[in-house]
This record gives sequence, C-alpha cells and structure tokens, in this order.
Amino acid sequence: MDMLDNTPYEFLMEADASDWKRISTFVHRTFNGNDCLFFLESLKNIYTNHSSLEAIFTDGYGSEQTVYSALKHFRKVFLSIPHDNHATKHISDVTANSSAKRLNMFLRWMVRSNENEVDFGLWKNIPPSALMLPLDVHTGDVARAYGLLNRKQNDWKAVEEITAVLREFDPSDPIKYDLALFGIGVFENKPSLFK
Repeated sequence: MDMLDNTPYEFLMEADASDWKRISTFVHRTFNGNDCLFFLESLKNIYTNHSSLEAIFTDGYGSEQTVYSALKHFRKVFLSIPHDNHATKHISDVTANSSAKRLNMFLRWMVRSNENEVDFGLWKNIPPSALMLPLDVHTGDVARAYGLLNRKQNDWKAVEEITAVLREFDPSDPIKYDLALFGIGVFENKPSLFK
C-alpha cells in the first residue's frame, strides 16, 4: 500500500514511469517485482477496458451461472495482456483442477454479506448461493474428519463436493460454514479431533 501511495486505484490510473519503477523492488515469497508490475498493469487494463473487476467476474458468471465460469473468465481476461510465464502461477486455473482458494475467498468477501460484517457484500450480481468454499488444508481436514468430504486431494473436484454438501445445510448461503470449518482446523486441538 505504501508503494501505491495508499491510493491503489489512483496509482493504477495515474502513475508515471518513475512510479512504476519503484514497484519492481517488491518481493513476497515467490511473488516478485515483475509479477507485481504485471498484476498492476493487468488491473489497469481491466479498469480501462472492462469498467471494473466486478464486471469481469459478472460476465464470466453470466455465461454458465457458475463461479467456475466466473473464475475461468477472470483468469482469461487477467492474462490477456503480454506477461511473463512466471506470473501465471499466481492466478489459479480451475480448468487445471485448482481449488482456487484465494479467488474463492475473494469472492466470498465481495459477495457475501451478514450482520457480523465478516464479509463486505459489495457485489450484487453473483448470488451467495453460487459461491464455492475456499478450500485449504484446514477446511479440507475438518470436512474429512466430519464426513463432509471424501476426496483426498484439495482440488476443484473437492471444492465442488464439499460445497454441494454445504448447500444441503443452507442452499441460499452455503459458504457461511467456511469460518467454522477453518476455525476448527486452525484453533481446535487437531489430535483429539481426528482420533
């Protein structure tokens, strides 16, 4: 945020070459300065040519009425400008059976709304009923321990399986159970849970 002058949208739309140059020093784990520059350039492309990030996800969702199609479309648009192959590993590919945990979490934040204000609920064009579980090692382990998930891999097929089970509990908001599954996996005593 400091590198973006704490105004990310304005930075994207107004930055000059010297502003972009300082971004090239950014590093976080395997995400390097070139990756960061590409992400910013891709976001600028989206805001310039597609009106908004929400519009990309909404367009993708509309084609098949699934989050799968929304994520597939988002990746296609995001990678539509020239980029280094290294950057592609930072954008989940559901067509390659990725669980797309971070993108599903992002959609949860943007789409879901509740009285506890855990999620933002800013986007209105994708219904909460369509959301998919942000599956990770914690939610996967807990779901398996409680007999909610049979698949051993944490991949897109597992996301579909566990989300279908959660929809049986609440068809209108199946992802409300994400916090409980995650919390048990992270904060509870795992050895006793899995005996």
